[in-house]
Amino acid sequence: MSDSLKGKTAKGILWSSLERFSVQGVQFLVMIIMARILTPYDYGIIGMLTIFLQISQSLIDSGFSQALIRKQNRTEVDNFTVFYFNIVVSIVLYITLFISAPWIAKFYHTPILIPVMRVICLGIVINSFVVVQRALFTIKIDFKTQAKASLFAAILSGIVGIGMAYKGYGVWSLVAQQLVNYGGIALLLWYFSKWRPKWVYSWKSFKELFSFGSKLMISGLLNTTYNNIYLIVIGRLFTATNLGHYTRAHQFADFPSSNITGILQRVTYPVLCTIQNDDKRLSDVYRKLLKLSAYIIFPMMCGLAAVAHPFIILLLGEKWEFCSIILQILCFSMMWYPIHAINLNLLQVKGRSDLFLKLEIIKKIIGIAILCITIPIGLIAMCYGQIVSSIIALIINTYYTGKLIQVGFIKQMKDISGTLVLSLLMFITVIISIPYISDSLIKLIFGTTLGAIFFIGISKIMKFQEFNYIVSIIKKNNG
Repeated sequence: MSDSLKGKTAKGILWSSLERFSVQGVQFLVMIIMARILTPYDYGIIGMLTIFLQISQSLIDSGFSQALIRKQNRTEVDNFTVFYFNIVVSIVLYITLFISAPWIAKFYHTPILIPVMRVICLGIVINSFVVVQRALFTIKIDFKTQAKASLFAAILSGIVGIGMAYKGYGVWSLVAQQLVNYGGIALLLWYFSKWRPKWVYSWKSFKELFSFGSKLMISGLLNTTYNNIYLIVIGRLFTATNLGHYTRAHQFADFPSSNITGILQRVTYPVLCTIQNDDKRLSDVYRKLLKLSAYIIFPMMCGLAAVAHPFIILLLGEKWEFCSIILQILCFSMMWYPIHAINLNLLQVKGRSDLFLKLEIIKKIIGIAILCITIPIGLIAMCYGQIVSSIIALIINTYYTGKLIQVGFIKQMKDISGTLVLSLLMFITVIISIPYISDSLIKLIFGTTLGAIFFIGISKIMKFQEFNYIVSIIKKNNG
């Protein structure tokens, strides 16, 4: 990896990490405060609408932002075309959801969904105005600007949400929080960006970008629908209490996993796109990114799994104890997500969105089959099934990576095997050490400290290259 590319990547990862974790950290604290004021019913109302909001966002983007980032000879006409297309699609979607609100409310037997849905879905239109700005900032690997906008919006929306919750507005405080967050980000990205749209639209540009982006759009829709299947099944076949435990456990496991995945996708995609025609260099950079991402996420997820019980008891209370069991299992499923992300990024970099779509369809079919097999056994079995699904999906993803740049499943497993073994040993060390401590706070602090010392210490003794690289990045940025 050249010095300039390495520097851009390191800086991009740093600022993308800052944006993700600072924003998510603020939102996490806001969630804890608001959850103590509001009721599960209030959060349930928003949860019912999540799938509609996520599917709408996938349709708005339509993979166009990824197509813009990948295109080496992009023009202003391309930017204008994407901008206006997204706005038109968002308006059509909003009108559709506005009209559909009564039917959706009837399906859930919850009349309040009608006004709530019609208001919160305005966020779909707001988000459509900044797709191009986000893409342009990402092309420049400028995550510092996006971090500023996202953090300010998270703080502002948090203040509004907490204030309204305290005043007794219930579910509307959650609606206001989301809309203020969307609006704040949109206004700030427009303010920081020098790009402004002109009245230009090209069908030729649309067809070129859509030929690549449409497949990513379908993949995104499949992924969004699939990700919500477990919520629908658990809500229908099990108790509301079980669903509450699962959603909270999923949220905690998803926090480090999805954020690391998001950081890696946003930073590595534009970096890899710059060397998409040099397979040898692409392979070298790809393997370094793979090893680095595993080194970051594996110990994080194994560590969370090890301290899941004291973590949940301390944060949520004894009544959420079952949640810790689910959390521990889900951590081992979600630890593979960043590895999936880098593999899928490579397919997009090489312009193989057709393979991307094909893989998503195959993986979802397998995932649903495993879900159907585990449903009769119970909720815990369904969670273990997700680990199996994740590993099978990794094997499928790496098959095509091996075809494209000769870095297949075996080679990737060799690259990350050291980190995987060390992370699992850390998990075992912590899990057998903390049961003798009775106090949850001391158990959490001791387990976390022991795990960190164990992982970092062995990394230093064994001279892990990833450890030295991270230390050099920290020293460089502090110096």
